[in-house]
Amino acid sequence: MNAKQLLAGAQVGDYRKNGYLIVPDILTAEEVDEFLSHTAAPDVGLHGHMKDPQFRRLAIHPEIAGRAELLLGGRARIVQTMFLNKPAQGGQGVALHQDSHYLPSEPNTLMACWVALTDTDESNGGLCVVPGSHLGGLRRARRTQNQKDHVSWEYEYPMRDRDGREWVEKMFSFEIDDLDLSQVVRLTVPKGAGVFFSGMIIHGSFANESSTRPRPAFAVHYVREDTWLFRQDVQKAALVAEL
Repeated sequence: MNAKQLLAGAQVGDYRKNGYLIVPDILTAEEVDEFLSHTAAPDVGLHGHMKDPQFRRLAIHPEIAGRAELLLGGRARIVQTMFLNKPAQGGQGVALHQDSHYLPSEPNTLMACWVALTDTDESNGGLCVVPGSHLGGLRRARRTQNQKDHVSWEYEYPMRDRDGREWVEKMFSFEIDDLDLSQVVRLTVPKGAGVFFSGMIIHGSFANESSTRPRPAFAVHYVREDTWLFRQDVQKAALVAEL
């Protein structure tokens, strides 16, 4: 499959309009099972793609990174990778937020692909989005209040701009202020499918209320090659083509 076949024009249009796009079968069942069965390298943090061959394999996978580069309109750099393992019987989610709060960039080209490693839906804490919210700018946010459904944390990150100016910025588990929950769409994403979404779209998830269905997922964040990332811990983001 060549690059032009990875996304149809209508899919690109839907992504621009809605801020997200679900693409089925970007990983085979065998690829998913191989990732889940492997033992990850210790302490991979947000840089598993630099330390663990299976993380790297998914981050540069042509079905994932290839589509990301088409949506970005240029070569992509990998900002971070995450294994999001939400157990059954109450595993917490991430409050509804915009990724650009966590990963400010200039220009703001931040985007992600979230890959379902099992069948996911509302009952096991699947991904939620607010369609079109990427067009409304960066919203005011606070530290999450609902600690039953959502993890809560606070951390200080060293920052640096293009001119070398440095400072420390406090970040926490952001939750969008005054969000109308009737606008939230709870997605059904089957095993092996991916959700591509803008760094500006409001998204998150709730606790896994299923008694038997865990919700493992893999997420990778990209920026276009020419983008400056302000957080120092991700400024060495590698080009997909160089991994």
